[in-house]
Amino acid sequence: MTTSDMSDDGEPTRRDFIHIFGAATAAAGAGAVLWPLVHQMNPDASVLALSTKEVDLSSVPVGQAIKVMWQGKPVFIRHRTPAEIEEAKSVAISQLKDPVARNANLSGTEEATDTNIVTGSTGEAHEPWLILVGVCTHLGCIPLGTTSGENRGDYNGWFCPCHGSHYDLAGRIRKGPAPENLLVPPYAFVTDTVVKIG
Repeated sequence: MTTSDMSDDGEPTRRDFIHIFGAATAAAGAGAVLWPLVHQMNPDASVLALSTKEVDLSSVPVGQAIKVMWQGKPVFIRHRTPAEIEEAKSVAISQLKDPVARNANLSGTEEATDTNIVTGSTGEAHEPWLILVGVCTHLGCIPLGTTSGENRGDYNGWFCPCHGSHYDLAGRIRKGPAPENLLVPPYAFVTDTVVKIG
């Protein structure tokens, strides 16, 4: 062993420094080459813009509904009247075809009570506002009942004319071939009249 390899007291020498410096430079170079490859797999701005949507509800009068698009799917937002809320609350779970709330804001096993369906991601229920993904759970059609004058079915909610599924005022399947209630998307109220979906 020469004096340039290691000193007598075990301290690193110039050769050790060169090896460490070379390995660190190679690692930094590999990171610089790999970073663009990894970064290109992130979603672009148009995809990120579709992941959430803010909707101003201040212009939706009581008793009316609107349809907005979120992630390529229609979302129904209904401003329910006090009578519609009471009608939805009066339904017993035993009368339902699907007893599960299907609310993305909850754990997924809650009963399909009106309160569980109108609960947002903050855990707070907003009874007047019913927010549902407007896709029939049978074959993916878009039910009627959001626009004024459309057939709302036997339960005053939504009606899918393709195969005759009837949903009530809480988006629960009551009659027809659809196996599940309409889904509740993840959402949170930013203000009293602005909701962020997604």
